[in-house]
Amino acid sequence: MRLLRSTDLALRFLMRLAVVGEPTPTTREVAADMRVPYSHAAKVVAELQHLGLVDARRGRGGGLALTEKGRGASVGAVVRAFEGDGDVVECEGDTPCPLLAACRLRGALRLAQEAFYASLDPLTIADVVAAPTGPLLLDITRRP
Repeated sequence: MRLLRSTDLALRFLMRLAVVGEPTPTTREVAADMRVPYSHAAKVVAELQHLGLVDARRGRGGGLALTEKGRGASVGAVVRAFEGDGDVVECEGDTPCPLLAACRLRGALRLAQEAFYASLDPLTIADVVAAPTGPLLLDITRRP
């Protein structure tokens, strides 16, 4: 299964914010640290804020901070939120699959997708930043 770019960015941003101290970084700084375009980062941060996982403050003294909900968030839940509940394959739509009425593949793919999410559900953001990941994330942090 291949994750959307926004899902990948969301997970990396959450991980990065989980190991940050003071001062809190801005979206622009984290985007630079992660080597991603600011425009993509801003969209992901807006969604993370909407989900209650990140607190984003503007202006002097502002920046990004992981919320308690974000620190304890399930990786599986974050992936589901960004990937959506759609099927792995497009069976309907503009050109429906001719096997749609009797297809067994669609159900098997749905089960595989759920197994993928279920394997990520027990992991929290705090879990995935434990050593050696956390120290590496701190090493790539921009220094003042």
